[in-house]
Amino acid sequence: MAIEKVREYFRNNGMEDRIHEFDVSSATVELAAEALHCEPCRIAKTLSFMVNDRPILIVAAGDAKIDNARYKAQFGTKAKMLGREEVEELIGHAVGGVCPFVIKEGVTVYLDESLKRFQTVFPACGSSNSAIELTIEELEKYAAPADWVDVCKGWQV
Repeated sequence: MAIEKVREYFRNNGMEDRIHEFDVSSATVELAAEALHCEPCRIAKTLSFMVNDRPILIVAAGDAKIDNARYKAQFGTKAKMLGREEVEELIGHAVGGVCPFVIKEGVTVYLDESLKRFQTVFPACGSSNSAIELTIEELEKYAAPADWVDVCKGWQV
């Protein structure tokens, strides 16, 4: 299971005890926020796309939505999300538990600017009922992104 790989990853970094596992689903932003008793915007959702035949992940705030014009300006192509059946095969995590940790080789991670307004956020941990609270600096360290991007809308105050 993907969560076991993520758990081992955080165990090796002395942070396994910070992983939350729930008796309920946290597969969507709303369900995760409910399980964690936090605002939906603090859920760090991980979105899967294909860019030039290569999978990428964009981690964004729960209230952010992909802005097609910004996405195209950043990546030079139209936003094309991976299909449900492609996600686990190409990324290494199933839909509902996709996270930027312990992913398949060749997957590039980007963090969206929408996350920077929070001290901590909650990305999933490889299952549809898990999360970990990380500071933005920790997210940057453990997700090892290629870069920060500004490809989302709907979150600016």
